[in-house]
Amino acid sequence: MGSNTSYTTTLLITAVLVLVIGTAVNVNACPPSDRAALLAFKAALHEPYLGIFKSWTGNDCCNKWYGVSCDPVTKRVADINLRGESEDPIFQRAHRTGYMNGSISPAICNLKRLSSVIIADWKGISGRIPKCITSLPFLRILDLIGNRISGEIPFDIGKLKRLSVLNVADNRISGRMPRSIANLQSLMHLDLRNNLISGTIPINFGKLRMLSRALLSGNRIYGQIPYTISYIYRLSDLDLSLNRISGSIPESLGKMAVLATLNLDGNRISGKLPATLMNSSISILNLSRNAIEGNIPDVFGPRSYFMMMDLSHNNLKGPIPKSIASASYIGHLDLSYNHLCGAIPAVSWFEHLEASSFVNNDCLCGKPLKSC
Repeated sequence: MGSNTSYTTTLLITAVLVLVIGTAVNVNACPPSDRAALLAFKAALHEPYLGIFKSWTGNDCCNKWYGVSCDPVTKRVADINLRGESEDPIFQRAHRTGYMNGSISPAICNLKRLSSVIIADWKGISGRIPKCITSLPFLRILDLIGNRISGEIPFDIGKLKRLSVLNVADNRISGRMPRSIANLQSLMHLDLRNNLISGTIPINFGKLRMLSRALLSGNRIYGQIPYTISYIYRLSDLDLSLNRISGSIPESLGKMAVLATLNLDGNRISGKLPATLMNSSISILNLSRNAIEGNIPDVFGPRSYFMMMDLSHNNLKGPIPKSIASASYIGHLDLSYNHLCGAIPAVSWFEHLEASSFVNNDCLCGKPLKSC
């Protein structure tokens, strides 16, 4: 009798221990719904060379699944970080960058605690940005650079109040920039370069008060530069080059406190050169290949410090202003292919410039061109 009781007690204790251990394992593992969402996401992709998805096995997607990170407290999937160009040993052993095709499954939207989605530089991923991505309230980073993603940016992208990085550069995104993009009140980095985006820059773009970089080059954007951009007091880098932008340059851009790079190269901009740009915080100024006319404003001074100033291929006329000698520094200067005339000022930091900086003007003379 005693031995039977002892045996029953042992079985009971063992069963309780198994239950406790099993429960502990389940508590420390990712939820089955998150695991299922990741497996559905994986099923829509094909990565033939590196085997990055080979680690996506077992019940716990928080444990050594390549590119997956979980919140340590809730065990919910927080980050997907899959880069096709990486210093990771898996790439070094293969002696190649990554390639992946397929598409981004809407199943990713079932990962309700996602903070960052980085699926970058895989070259072959196509399809669209899942519209449901805007239902992820904790999303801070959406980085899909370097794929073949097409379609439009979701029209209600502005719902992502925590989004600080939106990078879909080097894809095949088309359509207009959604007006709701201006509602991304936490956005700091916007990169839409090298896509097929058309339409105008939304007039309410200036609401993006946290924005420090706006990179929109290499698209089909037309219309004027909204003056509201100058309301973005943190903006340090504005690149609208290689688009179809017309109209004049807002004078207010030269009054922005921290704007350091302004690139408007290769557009259809006309009107005169705002004097504010010559005496601003801007250190890299590229306005080449436009239709800017009139004189170069004679307002250079000690605040004028340019690592690079390119005004080539415009319709500028008159002399190179004498006040350019009072600028603090001008590293690279290109005034070629305009209608400038007169003597090139004798400035110490002009001595390193070659004739190519001044060629194809109406009647410029002096070093490094022929003497006057």
